Amino acid sequence: MKILVTLLSLLLIYFDSLSQELIISGGQESTIAYSVEQIIELPDNIKGIRVSFVKPQNFQSETYIQEINSVDVKLNPTPVKEEKLTDVYGNVIHHYHWENYPRTVIFKIMIQAKNTVKLDKIRSEVNFPLENLSPEFAPYLEPTDLVQARNQQIIEHARKLAHDCELEIEVVQNVLRFIVDHLRYDLVPERYDALYALEERRGNCQNYSHLAAAFLRALSIPVRIVNGLTFKKNYLVPVDESEYSFDMAQGRHSWIEVYFPDLGWIPFDAQQTEFFVSNRYLRIEVGKDNNETIQDGLVKWTSAGEAGGGVPRLEEMIGSEFLADRYSFVAQEKVPSTRKLLLTPPIEVQPVSYAARDIPEVQDSASEENLKEQQVQDQYNYPGLTYERSFESGNIHFPQQFDFLAAHFVDEKTDQIKRQFMVETAEYVTGREQFTQMFVLQEPILLKNIGLALHIFGGEGLIWVDLSEDDGGQPSLQNFSSKKQVVRGMRGSKGYNWVDFNFSEAGLILSPGNYWITLNYSGTPIVNWFYSYGKPVGPVEGTRSRQFGEEKWGKILNFEFNYRVLGLGTAD
Repeated sequence: MKILVTLLSLLLIYFDSLSQELIISGGQESTIAYSVEQIIELPDNIKGIRVSFVKPQNFQSETYIQEINSVDVKLNPTPVKEEKLTDVYGNVIHHYHWENYPRTVIFKIMIQAKNTVKLDKIRSEVNFPLENLSPEFAPYLEPTDLVQARNQQIIEHARKLAHDCELEIEVVQNVLRFIVDHLRYDLVPERYDALYALEERRGNCQNYSHLAAAFLRALSIPVRIVNGLTFKKNYLVPVDESEYSFDMAQGRHSWIEVYFPDLGWIPFDAQQTEFFVSNRYLRIEVGKDNNETIQDGLVKWTSAGEAGGGVPRLEEMIGSEFLADRYSFVAQEKVPSTRKLLLTPPIEVQPVSYAARDIPEVQDSASEENLKEQQVQDQYNYPGLTYERSFESGNIHFPQQFDFLAAHFVDEKTDQIKRQFMVETAEYVTGREQFTQMFVLQEPILLKNIGLALHIFGGEGLIWVDLSEDDGGQPSLQNFSSKKQVVRGMRGSKGYNWVDFNFSEAGLILSPGNYWITLNYSGTPIVNWFYSYGKPVGPVEGTRSRQFGEEKWGKILNFEFNYRVLGLGTAD
C-alpha cells in the first residue's frame, strides 16, 4: 500500500465538488405507530406527582401534513385526577395526578399518525419587509431569554443576511443557508440560546432553532419553535450513480415554523440541513422558545418536606413502527450555494447570495480554504523528518459513558423533570451493512492508533479497522489493517467509549490527503458506532455505506461518525 504520497491535485478537484444545494422534488406518505413510555421511580420523600402530555394535533402546510388517527394512554396505577386545557398557542395539554404515591408510575402513550410530505415548487410573492401583520402573530415576533431577537449583534447579522432581499422567501433562504454553513452540531452545548450559537458557532437542535428564530424575528418575520419526535427510518435520494441516505436518531427534537402571509406556516429544520421537514417528524408542541414548550413529558412532584430526600428517577423509551411507507424523490440539480449539503424543494426565486458579505467567520482548522493553502505548502516529500509531537485529530466530541434512557433535566428548585434533546445517534455497524468514514490530514504524521466511539453490547468474534487511501471519493481497494481485537470481555459500562485500534507496529507515515476508516468484523459481535449530525469535520460525501459483497460504496450518509486519529507530528 502506497501511503506516503502527495495528493494536491486530487484534493483540489475533490473539494471543488463538495459544496452543494441539492434540489429535489417528490414526496413521502407513511403511516406510523409510535409510543412514548415513561417509568418513574419515586423515593420516600415524595407525596404526589403530576405527569403532563401534549396531544399532537392535525397540521397542514405546503410541504408537510400530519393527520392523527388514534391516541391511547395507559397509566399504572390509575391517577386520582386528570385535567385538560388548551394554552394560548393551541397546545392541548393533559395533566395526570397521583397522590399517596406508589413506588413506580408507568405512563405510556400510543399514537398512530399519517404523515405526508409534498415537495413541489414553493411559490411565495410576499414582499420584504412584511407589512400589516395581524396582532395574533405578535408573540412570534417577541424576543425571549433564548431567542435574543433584540440583541444588537443578532440584529446586525440579520440585516446583512437580508440586504438587497425583496421577498420574504429570499430572507428565509439566506438565514437558513447561513446557519447550515456556520453552525456545528454539539449534542451537549454549554447553553441553548441564539447568541451562544452565533458566537460559538455550535449547538444542538435547540440552538439551531433559536438562532433561526432570532434572526427572522429581528427582521419582523414571525417564527415559532416546534417540539416533537423524530424516527430512525432513513429515506434515499438518488443522485447520479450514488444515493444520499438521510437518517435521524429516534428521540425528541426541535425545529421551526415560519409564517408566510400567502402560504401560512411552513416548517424548516436547519439542524438537519433541510429546507423542509420530512415525514420522519412528529409535531407535538409549539411556542416562542424551548423554555415554553416544556409540557410534553414534564414530571412535577410534591415533597413531603423531609430534608435530604431524593428526586424521582425517570426513564423514557420511544418506539416506532412504519405500518406503511412510500417515498419517491428526484434530484433535479445541484447548486453550489453552500459549503455544506442543503436539501431543498424547488423554490421559484433564488436568494441573494450572502457569500461575499462582511459576516465574521469562526474558522475551522479543517476548512476547505485552510486545507488548500496547506496543500500548496506541502508539495514535497517527507524523508528525514522527525516525528515527536503528539497529534490528535478527528470528530472527537461525543457524550462518553452517557445513559440516554435516564437523560433528563432535573430542576430541584421547581421540583420538576423536563424532557431533553439528548438523542442516541448511532448506527448498528456489525450487521449486513458496512460503513466507512473519510478523514482529512493537513500534515504528515506517524500513525499510532485510530479510535472509534463504540458501544460494545456483546457477542463473539473479532473487530478491526481497515485504513485506505482515497480513490475518486471512495476507499481504494488496497488497505492496511489494524490489530484485531477480541470482542469477548470488551463490553464496558453504559454508553459509548473510545476503542483504539493499533497501527503502531506498522510504522505508517501518512502524508497530507484523504483517507478512509472502515470498520470490519468476524463472528457475531454486536456493536454501535456513534455519529454527529451533519459534517462537523469532514467533507459532505465523506461518510458512506454498502451492503456486504458490493464493490461500490454507493450510499452517502448525511452524518459523520465520531473518530480520532492519534500519532506523532513533525517537530515543526
